[in-house]
Order: sequence, then structure tokens, then C-alpha cells
Amino acid sequence: MALISTSQSDTLAQRLVPQQGILANKALQNTALVIVGCLLTALLARIRIYLPFTPVPIVGSTLGVLLTGSLLGSRLGFASMLLYLALGAIGLPVFTAGNSGIVYMQGATLGYLVAFPIVAAVMGWFAERGWDRHVGTYAAALVFGSLIFYVLGAGWMAFGLGMGLGTALLQGVVPFIIGDALKVLIAVGVLPGGWKLLGTNKERH
Repeated sequence: MALISTSQSDTLAQRLVPQQGILANKALQNTALVIVGCLLTALLARIRIYLPFTPVPIVGSTLGVLLTGSLLGSRLGFASMLLYLALGAIGLPVFTAGNSGIVYMQGATLGYLVAFPIVAAVMGWFAERGWDRHVGTYAAALVFGSLIFYVLGAGWMAFGLGMGLGTALLQGVVPFIIGDALKVLIAVGVLPGGWKLLGTNKERH
């Protein structure tokens, strides 16, 4: 069997959802997964470490995005992060430190927030092809997802806020490398470990 599947398969969350009772209804099942992914990200957003030399704190919400996309798949992961951004935009305190609102979203973190649904969709795409079932391939997928955060986040700081590329890299990338490496380690333990506990690396037919 090839290490990486090229065909779409179910994700870990879809495999774990009961296929009986009310959740046997696909629409309700998908809605529940989208909401759970949104809540997971909002919960992890409560984890934050402020740094004195950058306007962007170290936050747990990016880990939530990586996990949500991997667990739900590309389509539901994307929808879950759109819901997350929509809830924040209308004033619900789902962002870091309970922040919310359009004004907050237009600040230094705009590029990172825009990346949320994109990263979730990309991580879901990888998961649908089995990358989340093996430590090596999943670690590579996580690094790729983290790079998207950096490109959009630092890109907005450099060009949208006029900081300049060098300053944006120093404030929007370098301080987060160690923390993001830790997030990769956590996610690698959750997804491949979850598949191992489930007792299968095979697709459900």
C-alpha cells in the first residue's frame, strides 16, 4: 500500500462520529462538525503569550486551525473557520483575549485571520489523502500550513501596514518559530496517534 493516498478518504472526525441516531443525518453531522471545529479554535484562542517587541501575540488559535482542518477535511474545515471569523466579526469574543469586531480584525493580525480558512482547507486536503495518518507526512503538512500563516500574516504587516519586509519578518515570523514547532509536535501526537488508537490506516468503504 502506498504511503500517501491520492484519492479522497474520510477524516478522523468523520470516522469517529456515530453513524446512528440523529448524527446519521449527513447535514446534521456536517453542521455539528463545523460548530465543534469553530468552538475548538475559539477555546484555544484563550491561550496567548504577549511579546513586548511585536503587536502579534503567540496564540493557540492557529493550532486550532491546523487541527480543525485535519480533523474535518477541506470543505468542512474551511466552513468552520469562516464561521469562526463571522462570529468574531459580529462581536462575539472568539478571538485572542476575547477580542472581536471588524476594527480588531483590521489590525496587525488581519493576515493571520485571513489565513485561517485557507490553512484549514489545505490541512483538510492533506488529511483527505492520508497525510495525517503518518508522522512524517503529517509533520510536513503542518509545516506547510504554518508557512501559509507566515506568508499572509507577515505579508499584511509588511505591505498592508507598511512595516517593511524585514521588520515584518522579525515581528511576524521569527518570534513564533519555536512556538509553532511545539504546535506541530502536539498535532503530530493527536492525529497519527488518533488513527493508531482507532486501529486502522485504511479507508472506510
